Amino acid sequence: MTVDVMMPFYGDVAHFKQAVTSVVGQSDADWRLVVVDDCYPDPEPARWLKTLDDSRITYLRNDNNLGVNGNFRRCVDLVASDYFVVMGCDDVMAPDYLATVKSLASANPGAAVIQPGVDVIDDAGMPVRPLGDRIKSRLAPSRATVLSGEVLACSLFHGNWTYFPSLLWRTSAVRAVGFRTGFDVVLDLALLIDLTIDGGSLVYDPTVVFSYRRHGGSVSSIQAVDGRRFDEENRFFAEQADQCGERGWSKAARAARFHPTSRLNQAIQRTSAAIGRVRR
Repeated sequence: MTVDVMMPFYGDVAHFKQAVTSVVGQSDADWRLVVVDDCYPDPEPARWLKTLDDSRITYLRNDNNLGVNGNFRRCVDLVASDYFVVMGCDDVMAPDYLATVKSLASANPGAAVIQPGVDVIDDAGMPVRPLGDRIKSRLAPSRATVLSGEVLACSLFHGNWTYFPSLLWRTSAVRAVGFRTGFDVVLDLALLIDLTIDGGSLVYDPTVVFSYRRHGGSVSSIQAVDGRRFDEENRFFAEQADQCGERGWSKAARAARFHPTSRLNQAIQRTSAAIGRVRR
């Protein structure tokens, strides 16, 4: 089973090299890495990739900057295998990541997405446990399981406990629904919900095989400061509440209207911003 590791790139070059190195170091060597450079103003990533001299690695540069959503959608368009990962260009795979998610996919061939266990690192690569990630760990299932239908939708509306860059996706399932346009921060949650509504299931295994980098330069962190993130989230949840209501998923509709962890995060961020303005 060849897995396409799609890596939309625009960011820290040192982190990017670490991410690529973690792919190259996989115990399962049956992979293809496609780096899609969204017009980053530095030739170093392309130069460095050439030095690796690995036929499994492809480097592409967009003619124009597509932005987060556009580049993610281009990555999906470029997938050639039955399964793929859209890995962050600053995240790190453990050596047995691909072997683990492939095994889970083989055991659950009908699943749309696989979520393995994830830990969180900071800019320097050190383990961290911010409040948001502690909440995610409490919301995630307590043991290995398979979720689908309204149960999965409710779980994700209560709080998105998944980590997008660590997810293994079944290509045919994703292409049947596609990434929605108009979202930058919640595009991963939107895709998960659309897959759920389309009948897809999610396999979860808590075995930690992926490191997600949490830092202030992420799109979600930047947009949280000026409120754009929460405007987008509120619009998304309102739409989903209506859609679930129309499907007769009353519990999911209530969960979408309430979206408790999103509301809590909004309150925390706005309070922090207000304190910061007072101190200045």
